[in-house]
Amino acid sequence: MTEQAPATAPLLPLAGLVKSVQTPEFAGITFHEVLSKSALNKVPPSSTMPFEWTVNPYRGCSHACVYCFARKSHTYLDFDPGVDFDSQVVVKVNVAQVLRKELFKPSWGRHHVALGTNTDPYQRAEGRYGLMPGIISALADSGTPFSILTKGTLLARDIPLLRRAAADVSIGMGISLALLDEDLAQRLEPGTPSPKARLALISKLRDAGLPCGVMAMPILPWLTDSDEALDQLFAALARAGATGVSAGALYLRPGTREWFMQWLAREHPALVGRYRRLYGTGAYAPKEYRQWLAAKVNEARARNGFSAQGFVHDPRQDEARYPSGSMPEASNFRIGHEKAGTPEGIPASAAFSPTLF
Repeated sequence: MTEQAPATAPLLPLAGLVKSVQTPEFAGITFHEVLSKSALNKVPPSSTMPFEWTVNPYRGCSHACVYCFARKSHTYLDFDPGVDFDSQVVVKVNVAQVLRKELFKPSWGRHHVALGTNTDPYQRAEGRYGLMPGIISALADSGTPFSILTKGTLLARDIPLLRRAAADVSIGMGISLALLDEDLAQRLEPGTPSPKARLALISKLRDAGLPCGVMAMPILPWLTDSDEALDQLFAALARAGATGVSAGALYLRPGTREWFMQWLAREHPALVGRYRRLYGTGAYAPKEYRQWLAAKVNEARARNGFSAQGFVHDPRQDEARYPSGSMPEASNFRIGHEKAGTPEGIPASAAFSPTLF
């Protein structure tokens, strides 16, 4: 494989930087290889996530999803959350070795570890660096339950390893897929495998005897939130064998908001005013819209035979730590039992069950 120095140096000296490389196979992407001092990340106590530990082998993501909520995290490295997030990928080349040492410390409590919470562990870079087999083996060998959420079909490479791991620890598998329109997906998520390829991956996981939930997020107002779009999506997921589905509306935190709105102005200029009114200055769509969408999602779920949600990062599988009924409430990710409101231009809806958003 031919390597060459990047056209421009990193914007600041990255901690633990070994080298920065570009290769013809990954045109337009610079990999910044670093040696990490730690692998396990403790989720802040203020977080409402239902897990406490994560591992992120990469920072930045070549999936280039215009709506990615993690874009702002790239600014912590003095990269921008737009083009740099898509093209300047930080690779923790020693992450599996460091993780193994941390997991075998006497103090480690074998807490649930979530992967895919910030950037995708099976993005294209994984094909070059192959970090996930070592991570999976370290988790399984140490008796640590874990979950993976991804859009990357490279996951299929590790199905035999995941099957062996599932014999020793509880694991959760999840695929991120929120729309079937191939053209729209290519414009929204230009670096990801196609929706058809991800449906096939769900079937491969199920055929291998592994559970596979689906995170159908984000649902985009006026683009993918129609009854027809949702019903087609849930029907396809049911045919693929998904074990549960969670769906929710677009989340526009700073960094993501600016990048997404630029995309919207180019691709769907007629919707810019509607989005500005819907989101105002906040990251969330209004409560009324979220309630309305939740009702539609639950109707589509019921029509297609889904009784379970697909939130893959769920430590309830570890009964020793989360006995029945003691799961902490992820309040920012669930809608309560309320009657759906009627925002302007959105039809009224009936009562609904909780869903992630």
